[in-house]
Amino acid sequence: MSSEASEVLLTTRGGTLRQRFPFLQRKRGIALVVALIIIPLLGLLGLLALRNRHASSSSDNGPQGMQGDIVTNDTFFYGQSEPVYPSPPMKGTGAWADSYDKAIKFVGQLTIEEKALLASGVTSSTGTSGTLNGCSGNIAAIDRMNFTGLCLTDAGQGVRATDFVSGFPSGIHVGASWNKALARSRAESMGLEFRVKGANIALGPVVGPIGRVVRGGRNWEGFSVDPYLCGALAAQTVEGIQSQGVITSTKHFIGNEQEFYRSPTAGGVEAVSSNIDDKTMHELYLWPFQDAVYAGTGNIMCSYNRVNNSYGCANSKTQNGLLKTELGFQGAVTSDWGALHAGVANSLAGMDMVMPNSNLWGDELVKAVKNGSIPESRLDDMATRVIASWYQMKQDQGFPSPGVGIAPDLTKPHKIVDARNVLSRKVLIDGAIEGHVLLKNINNALPLKQPKMLSIFGYSARSPDQWNYKSDGGVAAWTFGGESAYLARDTNAGFAGVVDADFSQIAPNGTLFSGGGSGAVTPASVSSPYDALVQRAYDDGIALMWDFYSPTPDVVSTSDACLVIVNAFASEGFDRPGLRDDYTDGLISHVADKCNNTIVVFHNAGVRLVDQWIDHENIKALIFAHLPGEASGRALVSLLYGESNPSGKLPYTVAKNESDYGHLLAPDRPQGQFVKFPQSDFSTEGVYIDYRHFDRLNITPRYEFGFGLSYTTFDFSNLLVARNETANIDVYPTGPVLEGGQSDLWDVVASVTATVTNTGAVGGAVSAISGASCGCC
Repeated sequence: MSSEASEVLLTTRGGTLRQRFPFLQRKRGIALVVALIIIPLLGLLGLLALRNRHASSSSDNGPQGMQGDIVTNDTFFYGQSEPVYPSPPMKGTGAWADSYDKAIKFVGQLTIEEKALLASGVTSSTGTSGTLNGCSGNIAAIDRMNFTGLCLTDAGQGVRATDFVSGFPSGIHVGASWNKALARSRAESMGLEFRVKGANIALGPVVGPIGRVVRGGRNWEGFSVDPYLCGALAAQTVEGIQSQGVITSTKHFIGNEQEFYRSPTAGGVEAVSSNIDDKTMHELYLWPFQDAVYAGTGNIMCSYNRVNNSYGCANSKTQNGLLKTELGFQGAVTSDWGALHAGVANSLAGMDMVMPNSNLWGDELVKAVKNGSIPESRLDDMATRVIASWYQMKQDQGFPSPGVGIAPDLTKPHKIVDARNVLSRKVLIDGAIEGHVLLKNINNALPLKQPKMLSIFGYSARSPDQWNYKSDGGVAAWTFGGESAYLARDTNAGFAGVVDADFSQIAPNGTLFSGGGSGAVTPASVSSPYDALVQRAYDDGIALMWDFYSPTPDVVSTSDACLVIVNAFASEGFDRPGLRDDYTDGLISHVADKCNNTIVVFHNAGVRLVDQWIDHENIKALIFAHLPGEASGRALVSLLYGESNPSGKLPYTVAKNESDYGHLLAPDRPQGQFVKFPQSDFSTEGVYIDYRHFDRLNITPRYEFGFGLSYTTFDFSNLLVARNETANIDVYPTGPVLEGGQSDLWDVVASVTATVTNTGAVGGAVSAISGASCGCC
């Protein structure tokens, strides 16, 4: 997602630089045949939505886009995605009424050229290669209207690629907390930092991918594979960030479930198509977006992939039909960075803003309106949706200048804008603590009991050797979360569209605070486990031994406990090559063979299998630490010593073997007749992903969805269910469409209450899927 398309530059043989997505530079298909003008309007628009660069006819192609047994032309797929036209105009319903009225008056004073500016990113102004600021993208100012422009920037875990900001826990970490209040507090703190830095639109939260593909490279950015849990936490995130006057861009809409082939690649291979039936779409993939729209998200980012063989940002069914009609979405739809493949078709299909820029919009958008290809009313609606969001968040009232604290080049002198707030420190540490999940704890090995000597092993214990901004015109390691992961070697290859590289499963050069890519965090300071353990050892007067390099380290037999702190890396741009690796499993087994109190800690950016060693008699405890953000070390030590009690629960299922996940394990690739048009058939499994898949096939997992241990115990009693007699329980909703869908879809059907009692010896908390936490001292 996001600014990588404008920041990652590749050197061609001729010596010039081009953006990393080669498909952005290829020639488009020829214009639609003039004869199509006689086809009825809806038919024409349907063709436009499905059309891409391969839509041109060729005498070499057989009927229906075939050449022999190979599909070579998009015409083969026409009709697979239902055309829905025209694009519904914004109505200003509910809480948007005042902002809508202001936007209508504002847009009514603009020229066609100015309206097109609001829909088109500013060329040469994006990211660390830009000239205006370091924002991921910009919308130009309209000075005569006192509109200062917009700064859009990453990411879902904090303000990326700039200085003097905090590193918040990643989405998967928040998902493991199952805590709505924590999600809200985190979002408010993040939103404040975006505001101080001058970011009008925060590019998050992520609810797609939801995690269909177990090895998906971006699963760590989202909250959970469960649509209810994911949506509940996304809603809190939207409300929290927007409470600070910053617009959220909930992403990626929709079916964006794998990194490989997410965009067109070399050899004329188009982006993968997520083929989704109506039931699966509504009950699984659309659900969290519906929560975000109901919460008032001002922006939605359309995705790279195709949906039912129509590109996500040119798909009229998903944008016009699902989002703007069914869900009543009032804001603007923004393209993922470089996801625009057509001009007129994308506009008519419901996309409202292109990022970071494109030669298909801007001046071309003006031409299309003037020659009648796009009705001016559609351009008016695009501009209205953008400006209405600006008014809705009151950004016309004292909002900082766009990108004021996001310098385009941190190596050069620039004004320091410190966005951190001392009140956020509690959110950072609490958030880091609550996303840890205790999976094994034999004979109460944890918490530690006044140890005299600890031995520490594993590459994820220490801070990275490098934590330093470098502007190199490519994928800077610090900028994209690659300091620990071979200095972003793999992320760089993934962004370049490489699919067959020897991608690593681990980040061997230091601990993980987040995954890689545009969702990475770049905090001003960090606390690694080793740093925090050294401080604790000094305070307590204990001895430490450590070895972070050897795969077969010496182990001191007098150690009270041996900590093995390792990781499982994932990044945007590529999908994980596996769910376990021999090096890490070998290290864990070696230490366990020599230490009778071995405690394993994983910083995992997704599912990590443990069956190679989990039953070893000397492995007494296992923690999935996920991606805790900057307070990682302090949080872990607090848990190890029992100052905090683990309350996290898995937001996914851990299998015993990779084969247990079936075809959901790995991303789909081009094959057979679709070697040019890779297909991913979601209807194969329907809604049965993750725990539903295991339940359906009666497969026993190693750790089930929702599993997590505690240092204490709880008793549940007095369960009461009270039905709301006024709720509509008809088969179909009948209420008016408001923001988030028909109003009676949100009726509270029943209320459930219970008494939760801490029956153990220590304080603790337990969370339910609603996100409410309970506990006592």
